[in-house]
Parts: sequence; C-alpha cells; structure tokens
Amino acid sequence: MNGWSSKQFKDLEAQELWAILRLRQEVFVLEQECLYPDIDDTDLHAQHLGFWVDGKLHAYARLLAPGISYEQSSIGRVVVAKSARSSKLGKELMLRAIGETESQYPSHAIKIGAQKYLENFYNELGFATISDIYIEDGIPHIHMLKQAIET
Repeated sequence: MNGWSSKQFKDLEAQELWAILRLRQEVFVLEQECLYPDIDDTDLHAQHLGFWVDGKLHAYARLLAPGISYEQSSIGRVVVAKSARSSKLGKELMLRAIGETESQYPSHAIKIGAQKYLENFYNELGFATISDIYIEDGIPHIHMLKQAIET
C-alpha cells in the first residue's frame, strides 16, 4: 500500500489495524513513556487516516464525528513515525485531517486535546487555545478549537 488512505474501522484490513496500533504504541506508549489505554472504544467510531509507504504506516490520525469525544468534531491520536519526522509529514497529515473533517462535518468546529509543546504548530493551522494547561498521562496538554468553516 502506498499513499493516503481514509477508512472507517469496519473497513480496515487486519494488517492496517495492526500497523495503526503498532505505530501508536511505539510513539505514545514506548517513546513518550505513557501507560494508558490507547486502544479504546473510540477507535470503533473513528475514521482512520494514514499515509503509507511500501506497506509501512508513516503517519496517522483518527477523525471523530461530533458527540464522540467532544460536542464538536475532533482529530486525535495524531502521530508520525520517528523515521518520517523530518519530512514535514505532520503538517500534511493535519491539513488532510482538517480538510476531511471539515468536509464531513462543515457546520462543526474541530476540538483537539494537544500536547502543550505543539501549541504553535496547531495555531498555524487555525486552532486557538481554549483551556489552561492540564496534565494527561504525565504530559502537559491544552484544549484547542478550530472554528467551523463559513458556508
């Protein structure tokens, strides 16, 4: 598999799901040393966006409809493989995630729980900080919001 794919949970092949869970584990659990239930029921209701090169997952995000994590639509579990981080793939991933989320839910804002150190990155993509810093799994986070697109 090569290029971008976006699938509902029920449409993921076993190998795709395995690659998604492996990448999330490598970064969120092992690299960031966070012990938390990464695999959750939210995965069952998410749109799974990934970038693949020769069958290997390089970037991933899950897109959520309004009412699943927040009242607004949401983008979460944003991750880029360590080997691909110097390629600006994170920005392309987020631009695609935002575009797809806005296309599916145009009248809804997008709310994210972002790691604090990425605040400027998300500001550049149109998100505004809407909360104080809070600690999640030992890492400082903030809630951010991107307003709904004008129709």
